[in-house]
Amino acid sequence: MRVTSGFHGRRIQKTGGSTFIVSLPKTWVTGRGLGAGDVLLFSPRPDGSLTVYPDQSPKGEAARRTVIVSNKAEEAHLFRLLVSEYIAGAPLLELRTTERMSARTRNVIRSFAQRMIGPEILEETADAVVLQDVVGANPLPIPSVIHRMHQMVRAMHVDAMAAFKAQDASIAKDVVERDWEVDRLHWFVQKQVTTALRDARVLTSLGLTLPECATYLLASRTLERVADHAVRIAETVSMLGNESLPPALVADLERLHGVAATVLADALEALDAKDIERANTVIDQAQRVTQERQKILREIGSKRGRMAISLAYVLESLERSALYASDLAEIAINHAVERRTDTVAVAA
Repeated sequence: MRVTSGFHGRRIQKTGGSTFIVSLPKTWVTGRGLGAGDVLLFSPRPDGSLTVYPDQSPKGEAARRTVIVSNKAEEAHLFRLLVSEYIAGAPLLELRTTERMSARTRNVIRSFAQRMIGPEILEETADAVVLQDVVGANPLPIPSVIHRMHQMVRAMHVDAMAAFKAQDASIAKDVVERDWEVDRLHWFVQKQVTTALRDARVLTSLGLTLPECATYLLASRTLERVADHAVRIAETVSMLGNESLPPALVADLERLHGVAATVLADALEALDAKDIERANTVIDQAQRVTQERQKILREIGSKRGRMAISLAYVLESLERSALYASDLAEIAINHAVERRTDTVAVAA
């Protein structure tokens, strides 16, 4: 046996006429409770490597994770903890208190289960709640989730601008509430990728490579941030009060919104098509949005008070959305290069 930089070397041996065999490190076999007669599974990877893992599923309590929570914890803090545990991906999550669980703590847990994809309350006792992930390892293809996120984000921006122009508080409130839908999809992608990094079987079921998982996770995070800016635009409605918007500036902002929406859609298409030229076009257009922002900002400078602040917030969010589209285009370029094995020509 030869060990180099943590890798165990084994010579391939041939037995009979056509069978090749290789021995396994004893420490790896015994450390996993394996022995003669146990079955190993092999998964070929796109990079030419071979992943080996035991044909074993989590048994009993091995699939359960127990977390002690406090009745005194802030609701937002407890919710963030639950999101982190969800992303970690335990099939069974037992949430337990050292005393009787308060109604407030139970309500946070129930709200969490209702908002996320997968967790359902399996069992409740006086001091514990058990959540089970009922959707399994691969209920939705990650690329499809990304496209669903984009559809939702684009609709949120359209409605946010409509709410801003009409100063309609009900539309604005609806945009803010829909942000949860984007968040839950982003957390779902995080959970899938985290689980795939830990378990080669999940990675195989996703039908993605590790670099592709990283690519889609970055894309998901980018779309989630664009959704946050739709919320910010919607929140300017309450800030404006009864102020009358200047039609010329509103028209300029609507035009900028159209450009930002287009470059975001183009960036996602460039990611799907692995189209470097189109991605570069998106980046160039996003830079033009920044140039347009400077001209509009000078016009906003003539306004005062809540009007100026609200218009500046909308302008900044539109620019940030376009720049996030530029980020997504850069992700598309990296993804295209990573997937290509032939020579890449750079357009003049």
